[in-house]
Amino acid sequence: MKPVIIGVVIAHVIIALVGLYFGVRWLIAQMPVYIIGIKGLVIIALVGLYFVARWLTNLHTHTHDSEAPAQTEGRLIRWALFYDISANIMTLGRARRLRDLTVCNALLQPGENVLDVGCGTGGVTIPAKLQVGKNGRASGIDPSPEMIAIARRKAVRPGMEIDFRVGVIESLPFPDGTFDAVISSLMMHHLPEHLQVKGLAEIKRVLKPGGRLLIADMIRPGTFFHKRFSTLLAPHLILHQYLRGVKFGIEDIPKLLQEAGFMEIKQLEEHFLTIGFVRATKPDA
Repeated sequence: MKPVIIGVVIAHVIIALVGLYFGVRWLIAQMPVYIIGIKGLVIIALVGLYFVARWLTNLHTHTHDSEAPAQTEGRLIRWALFYDISANIMTLGRARRLRDLTVCNALLQPGENVLDVGCGTGGVTIPAKLQVGKNGRASGIDPSPEMIAIARRKAVRPGMEIDFRVGVIESLPFPDGTFDAVISSLMMHHLPEHLQVKGLAEIKRVLKPGGRLLIADMIRPGTFFHKRFSTLLAPHLILHQYLRGVKFGIEDIPKLLQEAGFMEIKQLEEHFLTIGFVRATKPDA
């Protein structure tokens, strides 16, 4: 299936380039010279903006924060400067809706302690803190210091107290039984399977007895897109999975949770585009 998807993408790119070539030739033939000059300046400006954006990304990645990235076998995302923009593009401008839905499905209550694993720039951690209120506590970990730096800046503006740390799922820097709930949003598919197993064991360790885990991640295209997704609202998410070689899906989580010793494992019927949710509970004893 993957070669077919890549072939379709390449074919569309070729068609688009051919159409652009003949379209540009026709436009040039119709335009006065000064219009062509203006178009040329616009193109030069756009190319310049592209290279400036790349320069800013590299500058931000290498010099923004003196804190070193955490060592992990998982995928490390360091382009924090454009992370939120990318998230909005991938969710068709509805990233906030996805984050609110994630927090809602975690069943957070006022006064609880919650951990966001792979928190990125704090997009889920901040609404989670709002949900648990001033008597609750929220923490977020991410292996990228650039992500954590932006998350901390976001939390300062509304005057929140959130414990953002550079850290990894395979070695959570918290004592046993610290949290009432743990959230993992769009992170598990970045981890190799052995790291998923180790990370779930760590999450179980830091959860209180009876504590909840909510995982949001990609639904495998073979089971969702072909059978249930009847529109073209999110083809970019499907391509994201195929082009990155993502074979993991949210459907694989329940088995891993069962092997890790979780109970009350449930894949929720509610979904967001091609993103699904699984909730589980740590046994009381």
